[in-house]
Amino acid sequence: MNAVKQLAPGIGICLLVALPCWFLGEALPIVGGPVFAILAGMGIAAFWSQPKRGNMQAGISFTGKKVLQWAVILLGFGLNLAQIARVGAESLPIIASTIATALIAAFVMHRILHTDAAIATLVGVGSSICGGSAIAATAPVIRAKDEDVAQAISVIFLFNVVAALIFPTLGNLLDMSNEGFGLFAGTAVNDTSSVTAAAAAWDGMHPGANSLDDATIVKLTRTLAIIPITLVLSILVARRDSKASAAADGAKATAVESAAGIPHAASRKSAVEGHAVEREEGAGQNAGGADAPQGFSLKRALPSFIVFFLAASVVTTIAVACGVNANAFSPLKTLSKFFIVMAMAAIGLNTDIVKLVKSGGKPLLMGLVCWVCIAAVSLGMQHLLGLW
Repeated sequence: MNAVKQLAPGIGICLLVALPCWFLGEALPIVGGPVFAILAGMGIAAFWSQPKRGNMQAGISFTGKKVLQWAVILLGFGLNLAQIARVGAESLPIIASTIATALIAAFVMHRILHTDAAIATLVGVGSSICGGSAIAATAPVIRAKDEDVAQAISVIFLFNVVAALIFPTLGNLLDMSNEGFGLFAGTAVNDTSSVTAAAAAWDGMHPGANSLDDATIVKLTRTLAIIPITLVLSILVARRDSKASAAADGAKATAVESAAGIPHAASRKSAVEGHAVEREEGAGQNAGGADAPQGFSLKRALPSFIVFFLAASVVTTIAVACGVNANAFSPLKTLSKFFIVMAMAAIGLNTDIVKLVKSGGKPLLMGLVCWVCIAAVSLGMQHLLGLW
């Protein structure tokens, strides 16, 4: 009950900010509720600093992290793996190529521009997989700061809007087929809402076309890449932490040697033996604790919310195969989207808008490069495979 009392005020504020943003997003899907929420949160934060929030900060932080993870779990109920395997199979080479291209482009730009690694990762996965949902899934894994998430969401939003506005016209200029444009929109547009907007605009320009269904299936297939990407990132983060822990042990041993004036080899042996004794004596207390240096473990590396996300997808697939109407999962999918809006409101409340604007140039350029590369590779692969 004490935890509920501590978290409720902050969660309530995020809920109040999220509600109007949700309805605005429904009215203007090309922008989307998450973007409205993060902008509203940053606007409020400009006049309401963290020291003034009192007991509300705990709930705001909880919403920006835990509620975000719940949103990713519920997102799994929108994925029918059997349908994706059946309809989206032919798009897999293009999806794999565009994802690899975006991640490589983000890494290269990170090295060239000397940007923060977390920003590069979020822009890369957001551009290549599924926009805000991929950023939501990746941020907790790499322990990204709220400012990083806000910046990545802003970059992805900008190019979502541009793509939704110009891609239908570009498709006409390139004389694309309805199926070809559906594949193009599904692989080259970042966020689901913008994929829908671009495909719907194409269908409106071409009566009788049904590119919206093709684009949606391809987009859902892309979403599955969240699982291997977050798994790889989890392993990399766990290995990095393990190396940092080992380095800290070495530094501690060197400090003991210097303080005691013991010869190097003897000191190192003594220090290592001492650490072994400490671990044995403290095993009961420190099992699973953050203070005890640990080797790499896949179980610790894989975030539980990604496991639950996959489980939700499997449950949906089995249920639909057994005759359950897929629409039965619609409320959970809607709740997932609303949780993302709430989490973005919390992230906005924890973001310094002045700092964000000052440091926004490099991530914007990175997003542009990723976006152009994805579009070019999507079109090139279609041409190479004879699909356009």
